[in-house]
Amino acid sequence: MTDQQSFDRSANPGLQSAPPPPPLHSTQSGHLPGPAALPESSPPLGRYIRWQLLLAVVGIALLTLLMGVTAYNVSTALVPERGGVFREGVAGNPQYINPLLCHTHDIDRDLCRLLFRGLTRLDQQGQVVPDLAESWSAPDGLAYTFRLKENQYWHDGNPVTIDDVLFTIEMMQSPDSPILPDLAELWRSVTVERVNDRAVRLLLDEPFAPFLQFTTVGLLPKHIWQNVPPTQLRESPYNLHPVGNGPMRVTFASAQLLRLERNPYSGEDIPMISALEFHFYPDYPSIYAAYADGQLDGVSQVMQGDIQLVQDRTDLQLFSAPLSTYVGLTFNLQNPDVPFLQDASVRRALYHALDRERLLEEAVGGHGLLAPSPIPSNKWGHAPDTPSYDYDPDEARRLLDGSGWVDSDGDGTRDKDGRPMQLILLTNDDAARIALIEQIAADWQSVGVKAVAQSVTFGGLVNDFLVPRRFDAVLVSWDITGDPDPFPLYHSSQIDIGQNYGGWANDEADALMTEARSTVDQEKRRALYVRFQHLFAADIPAIPLYYPAYTYGVSERVKAVQIGPLNTPADRFATFPDWYILTRRVPVNQQLSER
Repeated sequence: MTDQQSFDRSANPGLQSAPPPPPLHSTQSGHLPGPAALPESSPPLGRYIRWQLLLAVVGIALLTLLMGVTAYNVSTALVPERGGVFREGVAGNPQYINPLLCHTHDIDRDLCRLLFRGLTRLDQQGQVVPDLAESWSAPDGLAYTFRLKENQYWHDGNPVTIDDVLFTIEMMQSPDSPILPDLAELWRSVTVERVNDRAVRLLLDEPFAPFLQFTTVGLLPKHIWQNVPPTQLRESPYNLHPVGNGPMRVTFASAQLLRLERNPYSGEDIPMISALEFHFYPDYPSIYAAYADGQLDGVSQVMQGDIQLVQDRTDLQLFSAPLSTYVGLTFNLQNPDVPFLQDASVRRALYHALDRERLLEEAVGGHGLLAPSPIPSNKWGHAPDTPSYDYDPDEARRLLDGSGWVDSDGDGTRDKDGRPMQLILLTNDDAARIALIEQIAADWQSVGVKAVAQSVTFGGLVNDFLVPRRFDAVLVSWDITGDPDPFPLYHSSQIDIGQNYGGWANDEADALMTEARSTVDQEKRRALYVRFQHLFAADIPAIPLYYPAYTYGVSERVKAVQIGPLNTPADRFATFPDWYILTRRVPVNQQLSER
């Protein structure tokens, strides 16, 4: 049917058919005839156009609906994309990027954590787990056999071998080695045997349960260091241009920054972020200023006194995690100038006189946990039921009265046999530590004990007061990384030569610590440490105050940052491979399939 017939049928619905159109005639001249004239009954052309427009609108609507349904079924999502640079500000400069020398300097420890690996490492709970070693065995607690993983490489592409293990231990055993004395003393007592190209055996003279902690020390590459004598370990230029075996390697170094990128030979997870830069500043205020200016993405540590300052920034994420550290007061029990400290009743009174919750809140900003014992709460040896002494100044006064120390002349300070009850309370020159000892002195003065608060440099505190044992009471912190063994701090054998600066000598405590050191079974050791902590709380050779928290600042543009319990602040990078800055958009079904 032609268009003309359609129009006619529409205009005259009663007709069954329409007359045929006039015939078309051709001419011999070859000209086509003109258009046939429409009959008078044809509808207006405008009605036809409106009908076509209606069909077009309906079609567009249906197409839009179809596209919406399709878009719903293939909706998109943002997913992490590889790339970007994470810039972190740190206070100070590296000294020794060397796993044998980095234990006393925060920046060095940060870098060694990323650049070097040892036979083992510590997990977040302080447990020793495999690292370069795929396994070890020690059936008698005397012979430890370690087997290396295959396909482990240095940053220059050379394989990590048993020769590197032997060389590193020989360097630590050398009498000329400048490493930490405790580290050197332990390794010099170990006999080393090469088993084969992938295994080494380490022999001890007697069982020593904390030994595995010492195998976390990072290895040195023999092919780089073999011509450097131990006496030149500190002076070697390799300390600032390290070749390690860790997941990251140094690609650029200057006085202002150090750039790390993924070790291409590493079998570890590939980080989402392409590079990690450490930018060096003279102090923390300079770091905060650089962050505010957009030069940084991370603040290596937010100091206690600055937490409120950075909390006002909405673009900075703050992460806090407990450290394997405890802060406490150590009494010098051997000092004849303060004989009252040798009385356990007096020490208990001094404990009751402290408002530790207020100290933690006001001097530390609440960033920590009250400490009942010298073993941190994130350690497997911690006894949560260890007794502590609540703030009770009335009980403190009663105990002091019972010990014969009274204020006989009304000057506000107790005395006995003409001797005033006074002492000097020391700490280092950190502002938060100074605030702490000032509040402690005020608490003690309120019960009649005069404490003179003094601060010195950290080096001066250690060398001039702690090591020569020339102090009355001191506020210090102890890092209990790895094994929770309290032997170095509190065994009587360490009074003159070790870190038992307070001079505590308790036969029962000595026996517990000694037995725990020679017991390989961890559950048995835990039971011994529980008894030790209860005994410590009863005798009070020191007053545990709190377990500090580490606070880390990261820009909100950096995603998936997670910080768990830390052995040291360097462990903040444990989850670094998962962090990301860049994103891309993909269909949701593709995102699910990628998972």
